[in-house]
Amino acid sequence: MTIAVNLQTVRQRIEQACAAADRLPTTVHLLAVSKTFPAEAVAQAAAMGQRDFGENYIQEGVDKIAALAHLGLTWHCIGPLQSNKTRLVAEHFDWVHSVDRLKIAQRLSEQRPSTLAPLNVCIQVNIDASPSKAGFAPQEALAMAHAVALMPGLRLRGIMTIPEPTHEPAETLAVHQRTKALFDHLRANGLALDTLSMGMSADLEAAVQAGSTMVRVGSAIFGGRTTPPLTR
Repeated sequence: MTIAVNLQTVRQRIEQACAAADRLPTTVHLLAVSKTFPAEAVAQAAAMGQRDFGENYIQEGVDKIAALAHLGLTWHCIGPLQSNKTRLVAEHFDWVHSVDRLKIAQRLSEQRPSTLAPLNVCIQVNIDASPSKAGFAPQEALAMAHAVALMPGLRLRGIMTIPEPTHEPAETLAVHQRTKALFDHLRANGLALDTLSMGMSADLEAAVQAGSTMVRVGSAIFGGRTTPPLTR
């Protein structure tokens, strides 16, 4: 299967999930997770109209951004972000989905060049209290969101979650619904959020049903991953 065929299949899945949830397909954005795949693979997806790409490994992402600058793509940092990598992200990326500490947000704010548009950010919420996942606890999210929203150089767009995988569809849906409820709670408390980043290759249908506005899909587009690079 080629990237073009895979991408079309994922788009059809999103359209079908939207139809089942009585939503317009335009309300769900596809973020193609291109980590560990070469710039050539990104270019193939871009040739099919894909504009948004997600990277976990910072230096790898920066290299692709430089190599593909002529394509005018939008780049999202979606992986764990260490303090010593925030400057690279602030200077090169358009979005950060994985703000899981106030310190990270502060560094991104301070290091975002004034010549660039504000950096779009989502705070990461550990919705199911997974010991293996980063993110704010749901009860911390409101205070953290208000704090991040005030930082210069940043534009708070919403929240992101990576819940623990489960083989029970009802349980998967329930976790996504809790995230949507938290998203609605933040909006009701004065935060102008428009992005709910949840759902991946295996669970995008449940995420769309619950109200996701951005699904992060990698393997279903690019195939199985190779060994990740040594640098993040």
